[in-house]
Amino acid sequence: MANPFPPVEPLPKPSDRRLTVETVAEKLEHPWALAFLPSGGYLVTERPGRMRVVNEAGLLGPALRGLPHIAAGGQGGLLDVVLDRDFARNRRIFFCYSEPDPKDRSANSTALASATLDLADNALKDLKVVFSQQPKLKSSMHFGCRIAQDAQGTLFLGLGERSSFKEQAQMLNSHLGKVVRIKPDGGAVPGNPLIGKANTLPEIWSWGHRNIQAATLTADGKLWVVEHGPQGGDEINLVRPGKNYGWPVITYGENYGGGRIGKGIAQEAGMEQPVHYWVPSIAPSGMVELTSDRYGPEWKGSLFIGSLKFQRLHRVQLAGEKVAQDEILLPDLRERVRDVRQGPDGLLYLLTDSSEGKLLRVKP
Repeated sequence: MANPFPPVEPLPKPSDRRLTVETVAEKLEHPWALAFLPSGGYLVTERPGRMRVVNEAGLLGPALRGLPHIAAGGQGGLLDVVLDRDFARNRRIFFCYSEPDPKDRSANSTALASATLDLADNALKDLKVVFSQQPKLKSSMHFGCRIAQDAQGTLFLGLGERSSFKEQAQMLNSHLGKVVRIKPDGGAVPGNPLIGKANTLPEIWSWGHRNIQAATLTADGKLWVVEHGPQGGDEINLVRPGKNYGWPVITYGENYGGGRIGKGIAQEAGMEQPVHYWVPSIAPSGMVELTSDRYGPEWKGSLFIGSLKFQRLHRVQLAGEKVAQDEILLPDLRERVRDVRQGPDGLLYLLTDSSEGKLLRVKP
């Protein structure tokens, strides 16, 4: 049965804006996430299990030493990375990855770790796993794994529901299909919505997510995520504490090859609606709010989101908590966009996902 709710979102419009794309670095193996070093250069993760520094000239440094054991395979591996807000003082970074079960290496889950970046020794030190998704399962899919840190240092981590285990996205004693909020050194943050409630996990902030592929805190402190739907139904969600985002009970998508999911409906009382969704799927990945005016004042405050499937960039213009426009940029890029970040220079940077991935700079 096809989804009875046809797409009602306006189709994306191609932009007439001309942009220049420069290659900063290339020959990265499935790069996944990008962070900017205050001293210049870039910290890049590669999904097979490497983290390296790329200098300002685009030269790839050797893989950093000191990473934990990583279950690289399928969609799993070394994934997101961010610098601590106090990095200039403490040199701390946070990264997430697919963590093997020490008792059964065929099982795994998403973990979040902190470490000190020692550039002189090309190593990560003082490694600490601050969160480990439970339960660990035998799957190579839907790890999620995007990190956002607020002004107080609190960490939000978007987690996937591991595909075949999608029903656990609605279970509050499981981390699958959740956004969790934790302290930088680990543990639930006081004030989390489920603290003190029976048969729940205190780290949970929101639930009913499928496979979160981007997370960003906008200038007004709101947490936005994008997540992959099934066949259709990719979503932008404004995440609020204690809210249920519906998966797999409701969705604007359908099973691969056709057929309903859950109740075969897109709306249900007590479940949040996406702010925006795509039918057909664009496979969104990476998102940033542009806070600079390097591209003109009209683009400031927009969300910029990559598309893996259509190999392009989207500019999503917000009007408060609604989407006013979804605009296609770089339609001829021909590269799967995995990550989107704003650099210290106010320009947009992209990572492209392939065996010879690139770090790109987008110039007006």
